[in-house]
Amino acid sequence: MKTVKNSQVEMIELVLPNDTNILGNLLGGRLMHWIDISAALSAARHCNTVAVTAAVDNLNFHKPILLGNIVRLKASVNRAFNTSMEVGVRVEIESIRTGEIIHSNSAYMTFVSIDMETRKTMKVPEIIPETEDEKRRYEQALMRRKQRLSETHGIIQS
Repeated sequence: MKTVKNSQVEMIELVLPNDTNILGNLLGGRLMHWIDISAALSAARHCNTVAVTAAVDNLNFHKPILLGNIVRLKASVNRAFNTSMEVGVRVEIESIRTGEIIHSNSAYMTFVSIDMETRKTMKVPEIIPETEDEKRRYEQALMRRKQRLSETHGIIQS
């Protein structure tokens, strides 16, 4: 068993011209790439092996991220299941000029632990939420999982 703290990852990225569209906003695909990398690192820290993306929940872009902004990505495992785990990523924008930090968006992703030799899924360690916030995210992860599974089964049965 591990704690949420064991899985925490914080990445910092600077939005450069090559990262932006013609309006000077961060490309959505580049942000999705950074989110995926931070979440994969968090999942790997939790299970001490390779973890691959199995699903991405809704990803909404609430605020534009501009050229020159600092992007802070904070990822941690919310809950571990059998061979999968939900990772939450919080994206924050930091202004270099003012130091102001605002929440841009959040993403929830499902990762599966993979055995490097057999390339098959493997069991992941349980996670112990310690703080009230971790306990809330732990419970919400189960609700999101049930929703994902019901949607998947609904598609299969249709």
